[in-house]
Amino acid sequence: MKRTKPMLDSLLILETPEGVRLSLHLAGMVPRSLAFGVDLLIRGGILIGLAMGLSKLGNIGTGLFLILLFLMEWLYPVIFEVYFGGATPGKKMLGLTVMESSGLPVGWRSSLIRNLLRFADFLPFFYGFAVFSLLNTARYQRLGDLAAGTVVVWKQQPQEIPEFPDHPPVDPPVRLTPEEQRSLIDFAARAGQLTPQRQLELSDLMVKLTGHTGQPGLERLLGMANHLAGNRRQTAD
Repeated sequence: MKRTKPMLDSLLILETPEGVRLSLHLAGMVPRSLAFGVDLLIRGGILIGLAMGLSKLGNIGTGLFLILLFLMEWLYPVIFEVYFGGATPGKKMLGLTVMESSGLPVGWRSSLIRNLLRFADFLPFFYGFAVFSLLNTARYQRLGDLAAGTVVVWKQQPQEIPEFPDHPPVDPPVRLTPEEQRSLIDFAARAGQLTPQRQLELSDLMVKLTGHTGQPGLERLLGMANHLAGNRRQTAD
């Protein structure tokens, strides 16, 4: 997956090898801090409950509590990030998710690195380095994110598959670039919003591709769009 253009503000644009363009909205310091606060309250509540229950076991309970405290502190975010869509309960509540800078889901290695380095983010006191890094990096990354190659983004909402005019799929006679494929699919997706005259006018501009003008050219163009959209759905599946 590659960057298609320089990032503008909080928008990171990536392009997959299949030519699908992803627009990721990066999360800044405020929502990330709120998500961290929610997770802190959740972990604190769990640890208080464990402390009350294990206190009855004396020294054994104290030892068990220290082990669970360590696991809760370091593995709590990793488990949720790897197995629950890149989001701890706090991030999920705020609509955030962690992913690789390439746009891929976060894996064990990256999640472990970004979370184990939180001790460095905490320095010199109360996450001072983390705040400085978030405010001075283009992708709003703390030190752990920079080392792991991860970003925190707003979770994308599912996109509805556009309805295409019912035309038999037609294989394009030449190889189209990803940009040309997207333009053709976009035209078919909004064809129903155009007048018949406008549809014909636009399809006539593609006479070199369709080999026809008028209604035959339009039908052939829409057939190519159906073919391309079908291929992309199969690839996504």
